[in-house]
Amino acid sequence: MHRNTEPARELEQRLGHHFAEPGLAEAALTHRSARGPSNERLEFLGDAVLGLVIAEALYELRPELEEGDLTRMRASLVNRESLASVARAIDLGAALELGTGEKRSGGFQRRSILEDALEAAIGAVFSDGGYPAARDAVRRLFAERLEQLPHPDELKDPKTRLQEVLQGRGLPLPDYRIVAAGGPEHAREFQAECRVEELGLAGSGTGRSRRRAEQAAAAAVLERMPR
Repeated sequence: MHRNTEPARELEQRLGHHFAEPGLAEAALTHRSARGPSNERLEFLGDAVLGLVIAEALYELRPELEEGDLTRMRASLVNRESLASVARAIDLGAALELGTGEKRSGGFQRRSILEDALEAAIGAVFSDGGYPAARDAVRRLFAERLEQLPHPDELKDPKTRLQEVLQGRGLPLPDYRIVAAGGPEHAREFQAECRVEELGLAGSGTGRSRRRAEQAAAAAVLERMPR
């Protein structure tokens, strides 16, 4: 039976990998809403491979960093938004096989579908060519991001950064409290206050969870923090 090799050729162009088994490329590009083997199993595999390749790259590129900084940096590279951005950069959505409903609703642009497809594509490369091929593909896809790594401190959340600043000055931790909460159950919004009594500083912030509201309040205090 003649196999349609067009999906494989499209994915090869996007990843820079020639598939010995075109069926893997076809599966990687097939969303569960379409007919045929979906990309969910390859997505599971690609997620693990991606994490390992990025961890290895960071370990080599940033030998001065400790585990915590490396972990935060890896998370910033493989989070949902980052993966979707990489997928958009190679126009992966245009190559996807989607069901009728997903096509009509613009599924080829949906973040969750794009990130899953990118992980599936990496899983397909690993299944087809092993770890060296997958490593080359991932490093190629993330080359620009790996070259422009931020300072580790930029990746810390506001509460952590505020805590470190205060500890560095020998001051106690700030006080947080929720001052308001409202909205329907499915869209609750909280308002938090963060106070540093020793410096006479206070800030407030809102968020869809207590944690997010506290983070926003801590960010407000950091903006007012004297240098």
